[in-house]
Amino acid sequence: MTTSVRPYPTLAGSVELEVVGAALDGRPQLLDMISRQERVVALHLNERSDWREARLELRARLPQRELSTGPWQKVECVAVLTEGVTNSRTLRPLRRASDGSWAGSITVERDLHRVRADLDLFVTATIGDVPGRIVGTDENPWIVDLTARTPLRQRTLEINEVDFGDADVPWLSRFKELPWLVETSGGDVPTVHLNLGFEGLKELLGSGGSVSEKALRGSIAAQIAAEAWTAMFHSAISELELDDDGTPQWPGGWRESVLRIMLPDVHPELPPADALFEAHSSRANGGGWHELQSRIQYAASRRAKVSRSLSTAIRSLDRSKEARA
Repeated sequence: MTTSVRPYPTLAGSVELEVVGAALDGRPQLLDMISRQERVVALHLNERSDWREARLELRARLPQRELSTGPWQKVECVAVLTEGVTNSRTLRPLRRASDGSWAGSITVERDLHRVRADLDLFVTATIGDVPGRIVGTDENPWIVDLTARTPLRQRTLEINEVDFGDADVPWLSRFKELPWLVETSGGDVPTVHLNLGFEGLKELLGSGGSVSEKALRGSIAAQIAAEAWTAMFHSAISELELDDDGTPQWPGGWRESVLRIMLPDVHPELPPADALFEAHSSRANGGGWHELQSRIQYAASRRAKVSRSLSTAIRSLDRSKEARA
């Protein structure tokens, strides 16, 4: 028995979601907690830890002319709030307003969420005799951050300075010969463990020192960052979920952020969705996987500015040699 996949028309115009207001336990909040540029809501900006429910007011704009002339019937607009850490999922339909936009609200239950949730928008319609077809999405989801005081999209890596030989962290003992280790599981953001037991590492990464030492420190920091980007990309691409026709879905959270940042350098010739499909296919089928490694290395090194840091270190060493001559 063979399964045929039949494509259906989707929206070419942009689908845009905006968070226009927020309230905690019924109390309106300052708009400073909402960043339209970053597309982030920082719920911890209110400096209250005992809130139980946040209500976000939403407004969406769809390509109305395209919808009115296209083959779509029974168009619906749905906001979806998900968090992978807690495996929670909340759906809320939006209603069409008099100005042509779609408006509504979605509730963030404190008991259902822990760190960061993704807020997506989906446009569904009936095509032919098939209801509920997804015909459009906002390709840049919002982030609802429950722990942040500042609405910033990109969170830095967690840095954990620890002696790998310490008895309190026995799982790191097998890696005690490494200067650092990148961990991409177990937390809401990846962690770089710096091995304080590695001779000279703590002193080198500390502040101060000569110009040459500072340049070397920058080069090492770039190398750590490149390894972190590589590890994060591999973790993200290996944990993709597939829809019914085998198309990989954006994973949400930091993994989606990493993929959206790196894929334009991994596959610059492809749009993001196609680049995601190509990278997943290379890993799943084996074909092109070795070539992909070079692309990942390039993207990670470019993101970490390895070349610039190394050039700076080399020039610094050359100047140091000339000064001693």
